[in-house]
Amino acid sequence: MKKRLIFSSAGIIFLAFFFNQTMLAQQAAAGVAAAQIRHISPELQKYVETTNYKDVRIKKFPIASQAWTFRRFTFFDMLTKLKELGIKYVQAFPGQALGAEFPNVEFDHNMTDELQAKVKDKLKETGVSLVAYGVVGIGRTEESMRPVFNFARKMGIRTIMTEPEDDDFTLLEKLVKEYNVQIAIHNHPPKTKYYLPETVYDHVKGRDERIGSCADNGHWMRGMNDPREAFKLLEGRILDVHLKDRSDYGVAAGVDDVPWGQGKGNIRDLLAELTLQDYNGYLTIEYENEKEVANPIPAIQKSIAYVKSITYYEGYEQIFRRSGGRYEKHGWNHYGPGYFEVDPKTGVLKGQGGMGLLWYGKKYKDFVLECDFKCSSKETNSGIFIRVPEVPTSDDYIYHSFEVQIYDAGQGIHVTGAAYDVEGPKLNAALPTGEWNHIKIEFRGKHLKVELNGKLILDWDAKPGGKVSDFALEGYIGLQNHDSVSPPYFRNIYAKEL
Repeated sequence: MKKRLIFSSAGIIFLAFFFNQTMLAQQAAAGVAAAQIRHISPELQKYVETTNYKDVRIKKFPIASQAWTFRRFTFFDMLTKLKELGIKYVQAFPGQALGAEFPNVEFDHNMTDELQAKVKDKLKETGVSLVAYGVVGIGRTEESMRPVFNFARKMGIRTIMTEPEDDDFTLLEKLVKEYNVQIAIHNHPPKTKYYLPETVYDHVKGRDERIGSCADNGHWMRGMNDPREAFKLLEGRILDVHLKDRSDYGVAAGVDDVPWGQGKGNIRDLLAELTLQDYNGYLTIEYENEKEVANPIPAIQKSIAYVKSITYYEGYEQIFRRSGGRYEKHGWNHYGPGYFEVDPKTGVLKGQGGMGLLWYGKKYKDFVLECDFKCSSKETNSGIFIRVPEVPTSDDYIYHSFEVQIYDAGQGIHVTGAAYDVEGPKLNAALPTGEWNHIKIEFRGKHLKVELNGKLILDWDAKPGGKVSDFALEGYIGLQNHDSVSPPYFRNIYAKEL
């Protein structure tokens, strides 16, 4: 977004226009429109060049709108438009006109309790959640910062976007811990304080994990920085993304914001990088093309459609997911000996002891299940149980459901990808021990398909056999823990009902 902190809405719009036109004139005069892209480091440049972004299965990210996209509208009118667009999350900025029924009143953290209540009512009416606030000036003192933090607490705001004046974040970190509110450092274009990705990184590294980056890739493009390198540099510290696509790098005449996927911003690569990082925030639309400021809706619709078209897990539910920012086994239950350890940051499950079953508490009929798994040794023995008919209270479930086997040392009907003890895979597609495999299991009626690392290895009309005496057309999904000597690992567990 253009430079703005705490001015009136009219002042904000004027300064944004003046700021942009000044930069256009300066860079056009200097003839730098075609300047070389600046690389943060040779290592990051090489990382981007060698990362196979095109094969990344892009996860589904929640989409929010920065209110600045609707700066010509009142806050209340914007909420109505977001409802019509199906956008459920909004980030407010200070200075937007509140509503026609409140003349000369602007949205900001100084609103009275009565006005804040009106805002909450309108949010509830439209089904939109206020998730962030900024970019807002917070000053240098506790007295100037607390009103913003208090406002966030009252309004249920999770993240404050700002550009702190001080280099010492000690006071800021104190308030972050006290209020449990995130501070996301926003980057405006050159030569504002945080325009370089390295500057943001240097200020947030080593700080509380709730202090991070509000990564504005469009402004990095204005400054001739490759946003993919910036995203990688800030891995683990990106709290919010102001996602833009632009017709080109720099700010030469004619270069402007365009709908996602129509410019040179490498949007698919950026979403792939965020997927690789397991980013846990919003894709926030901030459309700044002044030619379309009176009606940004067509550009928003095109942007959303593009992201849906490249999202691999569109329509899936992530059934092992975060709660309160950390992965936990909420919704999962364990039967039998042993257990699964969970890394709360990465979401990696590690089987211990056994044999037991970690099962998800929802029954599925026809479905697709996808996840990654890794074997710690060639002797790792595990499996994915599908359509377990009843809540496991004994080992009887193994006779009434299929297990898609994980056992690289096995053969035939007991090797990785087999319907254990009944039907073997057509080929061995498992990756070497220690590497992550991706498995896709589709069970439609009585037909079972298994793909391993992109190869179809089982395509079978299921029928009882071996230890399986019968099977149900509906049931639970479970992961087997076998022993602690050679444990299995699982991550990125998604399901889609058909």
